[in-house]
Amino acid sequence: MEEITGAPHCPAETAELRDRVAAFVSDRVMPHESVLDAGGPQAAAILRGLRQEAKAEGLWALPLPAELGGQGLPLRSYAHVAEAEGASDHGPAALGSATLLDALMLWRHGSPGVRDRYAERLVAGEVRACYAMTEPEVPGTDPFLTATRAAPGEDGIWRVSGRKWFTSGAADADLVTVLARTDGEPPDREGLSLLLVRTRSPGFRVIRELPVLGAGGQYEIELDDVAVDHDHLIGERGKALAVAGERFQLGRTLRCLRWLGQARRAFDLMRERAVTRTRSRGPLGDLQLVQRHVFESLLALRTTRPLVYEAVARLDAGLDAHVEVGLAKVAAARTLQQVADAAIQVHGAAGLGPDTALPALFRTGRAARILDGPDELHITSVARRVLRT
Repeated sequence: MEEITGAPHCPAETAELRDRVAAFVSDRVMPHESVLDAGGPQAAAILRGLRQEAKAEGLWALPLPAELGGQGLPLRSYAHVAEAEGASDHGPAALGSATLLDALMLWRHGSPGVRDRYAERLVAGEVRACYAMTEPEVPGTDPFLTATRAAPGEDGIWRVSGRKWFTSGAADADLVTVLARTDGEPPDREGLSLLLVRTRSPGFRVIRELPVLGAGGQYEIELDDVAVDHDHLIGERGKALAVAGERFQLGRTLRCLRWLGQARRAFDLMRERAVTRTRSRGPLGDLQLVQRHVFESLLALRTTRPLVYEAVARLDAGLDAHVEVGLAKVAAARTLQQVADAAIQVHGAAGLGPDTALPALFRTGRAARILDGPDELHITSVARRVLRT
């Protein structure tokens, strides 16, 4: 896999692992993307097969803690692999790294019972988890207005009621971590807690799927007096945002790495098209406007990658990375949208149809600028921090 520079040097052993992952995603995952995108029994069967192949080839759960059955690849090394893995939306799921955030959250902040019951099974792919935070009538950027409630009964059992939406993978999940108010009233800054809910519990239901620009995978869910065991509180009562902040910094950085991988995929498609597509007067790449698309895309990639890897370095060192993650998130989302758009333009009508990954890559780039915090949130958050310091 040829590198586009802009990141720290990749050690030889990591480069070899990255190339193996890139080949797996390109040769095994990408040919099945249309079926995997559609979901259903056939997609589930294909995904099971891919996971078995990944395990057999020693590529399963690379960044997951070794204590839980993963391979313990540190973030600074996994970052290079994550780009290759994320070139397809289905790469992380096929290779077992999609559970990283949930597994780490349960391992670090779950009760002993929760850790023993679920953490290793998550890493092994035996159970699936998702995360529910945003609500239909509440701005996603203002968690202090969360309306979902969780109240403890005399028996210690929590009762959770509320509605969440844009919950990724909820239809197939066995567990969902729910942000709920356990104390106080909106918009109190304290009193928010995280609870781990079993999706088979009475009162839990998936209301509808919420296609994002035509793509599935996001859902609206309802909890109607759902019973949750007393020890399924994640972290301390009323301290959800501390746990969520830790999750968000790592999660956004991982998504940035995967968006870089997808932007690189779009760039490679554009470059190949410019070189191989001919007109009566020669290759498409001879046109200055096409050359400009190539230049601007390469510039975006090379200026974005250092921002993402700076966030990686700070997180790997255990340092606060709010500014670095905010910069990286905005830059990587914009870069994916920009490069995918340029690649579509160079492909012409072919870039709008089903024969390339470009429509999906563009859709991901556009959605990335809103989901997981809109650009405006990160811009104002970073600016405020800079002005305060």
